[in-house]
Amino acid sequence: MRKLKAWAARLTASAQGVARLHLNKRGMRVLGVAESFREGQARSTLAGVVMRGDLVVDGFALGSTSVGGSDATRSLAALYRSLKRGDINLLMLSGCIISKYNIVDVDALARRLELPVVCLTYNETAGIAEALAERFPGDQDRLLAYQRLGSREALKLPSGHRIFVRASGMELKDAAAVLGMFTLQGSVPEPVRVARLLARAVSRRSSRRDSRATSGRRSASRAS
Repeated sequence: MRKLKAWAARLTASAQGVARLHLNKRGMRVLGVAESFREGQARSTLAGVVMRGDLVVDGFALGSTSVGGSDATRSLAALYRSLKRGDINLLMLSGCIISKYNIVDVDALARRLELPVVCLTYNETAGIAEALAERFPGDQDRLLAYQRLGSREALKLPSGHRIFVRASGMELKDAAAVLGMFTLQGSVPEPVRVARLLARAVSRRSSRRDSRATSGRRSASRAS
């Protein structure tokens, strides 16, 4: 009977598009994702860090997405699937608009992965509609993707800092509880903070490798 009730609860939550998270579980797992790229790079590094509710790191994943492209949602889905695990409870993103205006469709990503998604930003802004029109004139698909994101919700963390949230597949109060659980200080939750460090390290290494390759080609050209 207990299993039947649990199954019915999951079915109801799925029908409503809202997941029920076990927020008191130390073994709850979040996949935090951040990106990094250097000026001139065509691809941005995506880094994912799986972290448990007790803040133990439980896995890593790497991927990439195009700088200035429109493949962020697809790239994030591929990153998650590369882990090949079914114990992740939540996807936590550092930003919905990454890699020079590559826009994440948060609702589509949550539906595609059948997983709650919470997208974080850290500063209050007036929006980017004008910047999109200037940088991508006539790109209505990109503008519509931005408009689909909707407004952000401001949350105050236990650390006293404020963070701005877009959540899909979960209630805002649950998103607030998860963010509080995973934030030790400041405004950046630990899964995203560690993912940032990893993304920057990988991007820096990739940039150095590209520089050496370019230098080698130039030397070979001069020699010939």
